[in-house]
Amino acid sequence: MIRKGAHALLVRPGLHLNATTTSTSADPEVEALLQGYADVFRDVPGLPPMRPVDHTIPLVPGAQPVSRPMYRLSPLELDEVKRQVTDLLAKDMIRPSTSPYSAPILFVGKKDGTLRMCIDYR
Repeated sequence: MIRKGAHALLVRPGLHLNATTTSTSADPEVEALLQGYADVFRDVPGLPPMRPVDHTIPLVPGAQPVSRPMYRLSPLELDEVKRQVTDLLAKDMIRPSTSPYSAPILFVGKKDGTLRMCIDYR
C-alpha cells in the first residue's frame, strides 16, 4: 500500500530509459525522479535468479487443475507461436515448464500488420 502523498512508479517490462529519452509525463517531479534512476532501468537479461524457496499455492484437497483445450490456430499463427516462443526462450524470458496448469493463447493484429501474442488467463 502506498501512503498518501508518497511517490510511486509503475514499471513495465520493455520500458527503456536513458538520458536522451523523452517522457510523456506531465509532472516534472516524476520526470526528474525517472531520469535520476535511469541506470536502474537497464535491459533485464532474463528471469530473476532461482530463490532458495519455491513459490507454492496450497490447493483444496482433491482439486484438479483446470483443463482447457488450446485455441485453434491458423498455420500462420502456429508459425508465429513457434517463432515467439523460440525468441523468448533464447532471451531467457521464459523457461520450459512441466506444470499441469496452462493458459491458452490467441493473437491480436497490430496496426503494423504483425501479431501480438495474448495469454487468456480467465
